[in-house]
Amino acid sequence: MTSVLIVGLGNMGHCHALAHHCHPCAEVVGLVNRSAVDLPEGLESYPRFATFEEGMETNPDLVVIATYTDSHAEYACTAMEAGAHVFVEKPLAVTVADAERVVEAAKRTNRKLVVGYILRHHPSWMRLIEEARALGGPYVFRLNLNQQSFGAEWETHKALMKATSPIVDCGVHYVDVMCQITDSVPVRVHGLGLRLTSEIPEDMYNYGQFQVAFADGSVGWYEAGWGPMMSETAFFVKDIVSPNGSVSITEGSKGASSDINGHTRVGGILVHTPKGDRTVEMPDEPGHQELCDAEQAYMLRAIAEDIDLNRHMSDAVQSLAICLAADESIRTGQPVSFAETST
Repeated sequence: MTSVLIVGLGNMGHCHALAHHCHPCAEVVGLVNRSAVDLPEGLESYPRFATFEEGMETNPDLVVIATYTDSHAEYACTAMEAGAHVFVEKPLAVTVADAERVVEAAKRTNRKLVVGYILRHHPSWMRLIEEARALGGPYVFRLNLNQQSFGAEWETHKALMKATSPIVDCGVHYVDVMCQITDSVPVRVHGLGLRLTSEIPEDMYNYGQFQVAFADGSVGWYEAGWGPMMSETAFFVKDIVSPNGSVSITEGSKGASSDINGHTRVGGILVHTPKGDRTVEMPDEPGHQELCDAEQAYMLRAIAEDIDLNRHMSDAVQSLAICLAADESIRTGQPVSFAETST
């Protein structure tokens, strides 16, 4: 039985806590949150702690970190130094140096580190990657995720933007998909962004886009925006083009851009080649909670089976480095060589 401490009780923290609550090989020993929050049914009886330090006194085997990004690296390193394995929500850290510090701590302490790339556990996205790789590169990636947010959702986005821009927070997911498909290293990133509201810090932007060039000739575009001003038109574009055809997500009933289940739903995959088209139907896709269940089941399996996570960790650092290079490009107005942002 693996004892688990959940740190951070926002939407993702709730979902991860429920995943361990229902897993037969996990025992939740505590929930950490700075303020009192309403808990989903089933979680009310667990011990509650106001600070990370108090929670760590339970000596957990596994710490699940679902706080804001600026605390990820410190909490992860502290937990591993104390002997715990770590699951940390994406992005792994605020800087590449901090992300590399977390990975170094995992290797040095021989602890398992899994980063919350939820699409890696989604059968439809795994199939999308498989179909794209079968076409062969180089590739053109056209990916975006814009979210029209109001009320509590907008408040959450504004809180996130105190430390992390939309193209970093959301972008790491989709850059990770690019990297899995092309299996190449990035060489150059160019970003553009705009602050569309006075409700966020003056040095932050709530809309951004970037282009990334890979060593194999592949090129990628990603776009993300948050806020009540964002358009619901073409907010979810997922196209991958190669010299031999293209692969696209065809889900036409995405609902509102704020629907978290819609962010991972595929519905169908259209594979186009000069010889004709075919559609890969993906019925009975997992919902958001089921994907969190799968993430945490993988985390527990990685511990029990001593799964080699070196590639997973290096991929997490690379996708973050690309998005942070895009953020730097937006802030400086200049393209960024990937060599200048890594190691």
